[in-house]
Amino acid sequence: MMYQAYQNHTDLLAPLQTAASTAASYLSHEWFVLKQLPAVRKLAAACEVFSLARLTHQRPEFRISSVRVGERELKVREEVVTSTPFATLLRFVREDAPADQPRVLIAAPLSGHFATLLRDTVRTMMADHDVYITDWHNARHVPLAEGPFGLDEYIDHLILFLETIGPGSHLMAICQPCVPALAAVALMSEDDNPAQPRSMSLMAGPIDCRINPTEVNKLATSKPIEWFEKNLVHDVPLRYAGAMRRVYPGFLQLTAFMSMNPDRHRKAFADLYHHIATGDIEKAEATRQFYEEYFAVNDLAAEFYLETVKLVFQDYALAQGDLNYRGRTVDTRAIRRTALFTVEGERDDICSIGQTVAAHDLCGGLAPFRKTHHVQLGVGHYGVFSGRRWQQQIYPRVRELIHVSQ
Repeated sequence: MMYQAYQNHTDLLAPLQTAASTAASYLSHEWFVLKQLPAVRKLAAACEVFSLARLTHQRPEFRISSVRVGERELKVREEVVTSTPFATLLRFVREDAPADQPRVLIAAPLSGHFATLLRDTVRTMMADHDVYITDWHNARHVPLAEGPFGLDEYIDHLILFLETIGPGSHLMAICQPCVPALAAVALMSEDDNPAQPRSMSLMAGPIDCRINPTEVNKLATSKPIEWFEKNLVHDVPLRYAGAMRRVYPGFLQLTAFMSMNPDRHRKAFADLYHHIATGDIEKAEATRQFYEEYFAVNDLAAEFYLETVKLVFQDYALAQGDLNYRGRTVDTRAIRRTALFTVEGERDDICSIGQTVAAHDLCGGLAPFRKTHHVQLGVGHYGVFSGRRWQQQIYPRVRELIHVSQ
């Protein structure tokens, strides 16, 4: 009922927000002679802010049409390598890229947003690598007949995609997928799968949430799993292709994210209004692009959401050696050839220091010289994989590991 109520509210506001968007465009158009009047600018700003404050459920575009390499601006095109009902293996093909560039699969989070949230990660990696990404589909658009999607299916996809890319590739997991990524590599290593990656970079992931628990971790353990299923899992409305599929709606996850720092978001919208009203178009556009991405929400299949909460955040199954994959116990000690690099952010309030580096102890079969760790000073969670410090200080370490492991 909650999902349907949310959808009814969204449908009710949609015409008003569309009208506000049209009005904002009209009032700020170059041929509108009164657009420079303070009152008109304020009205246009109010309309723009109101129209932006809405959620969408379609994946935004990556908007990576080119990448700068040295002094050259090279064209980029997207290529669908393979696809399942739940995800697409997307490749970014760079013009004039060397044939021997290291192939890297980026495992994107499945936590309420789309893979496009890693746009800056992809663009940075493309300078020196052949980049692929797990482009997860919105569960509310996946018919019920396609079956369930849980943690096992996430691991299945990582193995399938690595096998599709072929032997000699590298894996980078960001945030939540660090656990299934480590599990997938362990399984592939135990099976001596020729496509097991040569290196694995785990970025700010919850490998062991018992260490320095954050508010996110405390929330996950404050209620039994039955509470999460009863209160946070809902049926997709009948109007969508995934009708009646049980999901953790993206709008609930977004609400949880925003409630962690509501003052910052209120200030951002107040600043957006001010920037539009005063004609500071560059700053207004930066805020607009961020929230257009942030407000694009992705529903999670209930199986995946509940299993992640239970196994990763409540039972610490991988950290305690108890994680099972299709009847098999995942043995991370089986990893012997895949170099490991872990990265944590000093100010990360989602995945705190110590939780990701715990992977080093779990990979007891890996020689010490194949393990590297980096704590980035001055960054929070998103700064680990986007922004200036990611580009200038973290990425060079990732690049070095990959190239040394070729």
